[in-house]
Amino acid sequence: QVQLVESGGGLVQAGGSLRLSCVASGRAFSTYGMGWFRQAPGKEREFVASISWSGGITYYADSVKGRFTISRDNAKNTVYLQMNSLKPEDTAVYYCARALRAAIGPKADFGSWGQGTQVTVSS
Repeated sequence: QVQLVESGGGLVQAGGSLRLSCVASGRAFSTYGMGWFRQAPGKEREFVASISWSGGITYYADSVKGRFTISRDNAKNTVYLQMNSLKPEDTAVYYCARALRAAIGPKADFGSWGQGTQVTVSS
C-alpha cells in the first residue's frame, strides 16, 4: 500500500509562490503516474495537475496553466507542485494521489490519497 505525505503549504499573499512536495513510500514510485488535486471549502475536490511515471507527460487544469508546474524526482520518491502567481481562488487543501492505471488525465482514476496540505492566498 502506497502512503503519500504532502508538505509545503502555508499562507502567502496574492502574486506569491509556494512549492508543495509529496513523498511516497514504497519502491514502485517510478512506475506510476501522480496527480495533485485541491478542495476549497464548500466545493468538490478538483483536478489540478498530473504527471506520468517518467515525467514526460503532464496535464493541467485550465485554471492553473501557465502558473503551476508539476514535476517529480523518482530518486527521491517525490512529486512537486510549483505554484506561482497565486490568487485568492487558489486557496484550498491540496492533495496528492497516485494514478491507479496507465491513464493520468483529469478523468483518470487516482487513489492512495495523502492527508493534504493547506494553501491560503490572501488578497
